[in-house]
Parts: sequence; structure tokens; C-alpha cells
Amino acid sequence: MTGPEAASADTRSGPAAEGRLLVVDDEPAIVDTVSRFLRFLGYDVRTAATAREALAAARDFLPELILLDVMLPDGDGFEVMRRLRQDGLPHAVVFLTARDARKDLVRGLTAGGDDYITKPFGLDEVAARIQAVLRRTRPREHSDTVLRVADLEVDPVTYAVRRAGTSIDLSPTEFRLLRYLMLHCGRVIPRSQLLDHVWSYDFNGDDTVVATYISYLRRKIDSLGPPLIHTQRGVGYSIREPQ
Repeated sequence: MTGPEAASADTRSGPAAEGRLLVVDDEPAIVDTVSRFLRFLGYDVRTAATAREALAAARDFLPELILLDVMLPDGDGFEVMRRLRQDGLPHAVVFLTARDARKDLVRGLTAGGDDYITKPFGLDEVAARIQAVLRRTRPREHSDTVLRVADLEVDPVTYAVRRAGTSIDLSPTEFRLLRYLMLHCGRVIPRSQLLDHVWSYDFNGDDTVVATYISYLRRKIDSLGPPLIHTQRGVGYSIREPQ
């Protein structure tokens, strides 16, 4: 890793990146280096070294994004994220871990993570990943129009999802996937395009994450009426009005 003094000229000259971040890792050197670098970029940063501290800090600080180590002294990052999701806290989560096996990467993202960074890493890479996730998860100026397909409604501002008047509880990743499908209603979206726009990950052709989240959405949405989410075998997925 490189320190703030080694930040590239492009990073220094860009606009300050504002937002609340929580850095969770049990290695003091990593926490210190990463948090100082992110503060250097303009973020408001808090830190935690255990799962318990992370849960308390997330509930108190309400960060936009959590940089979360998978292996913690009193638990793991997957469990921390699961408990935060249960509490209804829509933090973006970027896992930071020494586990570099594909199965761990897929597990982290199917569990609801927004990105996955393996150690060792560069600070510029961490900053770029954080900025990419925040661009995807922050509300956009043009996203205040309620999206509708048949009796399904999605409000991009309040994150409310309803079908036939019934509220549907979605995780942040489920919401982004559904919103993207609805923005392209009637079109078949290739798996690779969904990975690029919802996760910003291509997995070198591994579409396990997309298929898993499509199944989640079907259980929550298509169980309330005629199927809206469809599979084009060998291509991708679409959402459209029932025939």
C-alpha cells in the first residue's frame, strides 16, 4: 500500500470526495493508513476493529459505505452485513479481505456486498472502487420518477417497492437490479450488462451472482401476481408487462 503523500497527481487535483465511510479491520496499520488516505480525499471516516464495534458504529454513524474486513476477531464481515441488512440499514458494503478464492468473492457479492477487494491492495484502487460504488448507490438527479410495470411500482427516491399495493422489502442490491430492469422494461438485458451496471464486476463470464439475485426478486415479486421477470435462455433477463 502507499500512503497519502504518494497519491497520484490526478487524485490530488480532483474535487474532494464527500461522504461518510466506516473502515472496519482488525489490523491497526491497515485501518490507520486507509482511514488517513480517505480523510485526505475529503471523506468523513470512522473506524472499528471488531464486529461488535462495526455494528455499533454503523447504527450510530450511518455511513454511506462500509469498507469491511471479512475476518474479524469476534465474527466475520458477512454476518455483520447480514445483521445490518436485518436492521434495514442500506449501507453500501465493500469487502476488504485476504480471501481471494472465487467462491469467497461470489459469496460476498451474493450476500449483498457491492464490491470485493483482496489484500494486498493499492490505495488508489480502494478510492476508485469506493467512488464507483457511491456513484451507483447514491440517488441521481434524474431518478425521482416512480417506475411502473403493470401493478409493480418502484420509487427511486424513497426506495419503496410495491406490487398491487403490497410493500416489498428489498436489499440494496436487489433494489438496484430491479430498478435497472425496470428502466429497460421490455428489453432483454445480457447478464454481462447487469454485472457491469449493478455490480461493476464481470467475473470473467461467471453469472452466478445475477442468477441468484434474479431468483430472489422472483420470489418476492412474481409471487404476488402474474410473472413479470423473464429469462431469455443463454442471453439474459427482462421485466415486462404480463401478456
